Amino acid sequence: MDPTRQKISSLLSQLTTVIVGKDEQVRDCLTCLMAGGHLLIEDVPGVGKTTLAQALARTLGLQFSRVQFTSDLMPSDLMGVSVFEREREAFVFHPGPLFAQVLLADEINRASPKTQSALLEAMEEKQVSVEGETRPLPNPFFVIATQNPHDQLGTHALPESQLDRFLMRISLGYPARDAERALLQGDDRRALLDGLPALLSPEELRLLQREVLAVAAAPAVLDYLQDLVDATRNGRWFVQGLSPRAALAILRAAKARALVEGRRYVAPDDIAGILPQSAAHRLVPLGQAGRGPVEQVRAMVEATPLP
Repeated sequence: MDPTRQKISSLLSQLTTVIVGKDEQVRDCLTCLMAGGHLLIEDVPGVGKTTLAQALARTLGLQFSRVQFTSDLMPSDLMGVSVFEREREAFVFHPGPLFAQVLLADEINRASPKTQSALLEAMEEKQVSVEGETRPLPNPFFVIATQNPHDQLGTHALPESQLDRFLMRISLGYPARDAERALLQGDDRRALLDGLPALLSPEELRLLQREVLAVAAAPAVLDYLQDLVDATRNGRWFVQGLSPRAALAILRAAKARALVEGRRYVAPDDIAGILPQSAAHRLVPLGQAGRGPVEQVRAMVEATPLP
């Protein structure tokens, strides 16, 4: 077996021992991080969002910090502050939890818009400006955020500019009956997390990300991607279409999906398969009452001819 394929297979195997019955969602999460993107996991409480985020960080061998987002969380709680130290007779910057390779932003939509906006520069530029000085973040740097549905008490809708910083948004959903039985009869998830070994080093992850960028995309596949992007802009499906930045993000995600599937080239199915997860959170459906953005994206894909 190809060494890269073997490595990816080992990663998936370990993750699915913790997150039972959600193989497709686990593959999407790994695809997102291999593509160098940030991940948003949206669902009701108690279905394993935080467990999945922690399992990803541990399996990929990344140093991570977890922040519980609340209504009184301030930007300085994330980025850090300068404190006067008498011994040095100077202010010394104490970095906050944002300075980790993985920031687990738990229930991100419970924080105020001011605190949510503090993440914008970090997620896009991989740096933060604190007290007039620009400070680089670790490499790699990922935000894995969880959020509850917007109709739950105490939540704030994420602004469009921040949603656009997430490469993918997924939902876990309730487990199937046999998967839930395995959870009921199996080991405690916390104990499983504590015992997870790191299967990659940060350098190996960076090598995987470079392999993703080297995956080939034929002109016909790029035509198909542009046809789909144009369809989001024609006024038939959505209020506003995808931006060029979103198109680049979708192509990167499709390349990562192809590599996860063991290929060094992008197929049209990679574009179509990754589009709901990587585009729906950036779009607002037009008409078709009762149809959500994911269903609208799938309907648009079905109506767009393959190359």
